[in-house]
Amino acid sequence: QVTGYLDDCTCDVETIDAFNNYKLFPRLNELLESDYFRYYKVNLQKPCPFWDDNSHCGMRDCAVQPCPSDEVPDGIRSGSYKYSEEANNLAEQCEEAKRLGAVDDSLSKETRRAVLQWTQHDDSSDSFCEADDIHSPDAEYVDLLLNPERYTGYKGPDAWKIWNSIYEENCFKPQNVKRPLASGRGESFIYLTKWVSGVCVEKRAFYRLISGLHASINIHLSARYLLQDTWSEKKWGPNITEFQQRFDEVLTRGEGPRRLKNLYFLYLIELRALSKVLPFFERPSFQLYTGNKSQDAEMKHLLLEILHLAKSFPLHFDENSFFAGNKKEAAKLKEEFRLHFKNISKIMDCVGCFKCRLWGKLQTQGLGTALKILFSENLIEKIPESGPSYGFQLTRQEIVALFNAFGR
Repeated sequence: QVTGYLDDCTCDVETIDAFNNYKLFPRLNELLESDYFRYYKVNLQKPCPFWDDNSHCGMRDCAVQPCPSDEVPDGIRSGSYKYSEEANNLAEQCEEAKRLGAVDDSLSKETRRAVLQWTQHDDSSDSFCEADDIHSPDAEYVDLLLNPERYTGYKGPDAWKIWNSIYEENCFKPQNVKRPLASGRGESFIYLTKWVSGVCVEKRAFYRLISGLHASINIHLSARYLLQDTWSEKKWGPNITEFQQRFDEVLTRGEGPRRLKNLYFLYLIELRALSKVLPFFERPSFQLYTGNKSQDAEMKHLLLEILHLAKSFPLHFDENSFFAGNKKEAAKLKEEFRLHFKNISKIMDCVGCFKCRLWGKLQTQGLGTALKILFSENLIEKIPESGPSYGFQLTRQEIVALFNAFGR
């Protein structure tokens, strides 16, 4: 059902599919499995800055709002009320989600030694995201391959509150529009898109990027769903029903295909950023340093191959339409854009499930880095071929987030 042209672009779904599936993704996947790109430093202990966050307990592996069975009233547990089954299910669901949402933070000794040396790459400030302080004692390296983005049991009012605050408070929309909200099961709420056509291209793009990110996350939890959980094995795989509830045209009243098109739009924006940032990575002084000299050289070669491939894409998004009007208005709008996005990156510290928080933070930092690249074109053009790049800088954190977010 998702075919043809994307709004605000000259590109179409079919061109992106062919380019990504046959050319880019196999190479990108290989890159993301390398040591440099699989370890990401993250602080999962930061408090939520926007509301009192009771949505997870203090245990490292507790992923969702804890509901220990001793808090369930005796009468309900003993089955003397009609709600007993529901209450017991709730306690079981919580136990399940604790296991599913735990973050595996085991790293080998060799890796620990190598990551100590990575901090030299992480000394510049980030502009579109509220980046974690990687020197904080609470910040830890996480192996992304051991912690795949998948269904964790995190759903309901807490998950709904996160997306609600992202859309309602941080997506540009006319004041008079109230989105009809429905705090239901997996689905956060019904999007309202009629107003989108009435706002300027920049604000429309911002909304579509967030919608695309939302679609990406929902696709991954539908694609890696817990299908079977027995003492002998856990089986993960595609949950078609879950996917259809979020994206089927009929079930979503026409919204589903639009959400998926917004995912393609997000892909185009991040692809454009990769094509623009090539000069930064091409410098001989830039190294994907892990301590393994031959692998580092091999991975840099693969990285440049991917960036040249990105540059060769025939139907890039033209970001020159962004902020192209009155200079004063454009500067004001750009700053609004930056602050809205920074806020969204802060909201990720309110996500109750640690694994969801990890991937939420990584993907918002990745998208924030893509925006930073697109808005720094003049600085990137001035990067000297040798020596340090003072005007434009990317930290290792930003590099890892950029490529992993694109990989999603």
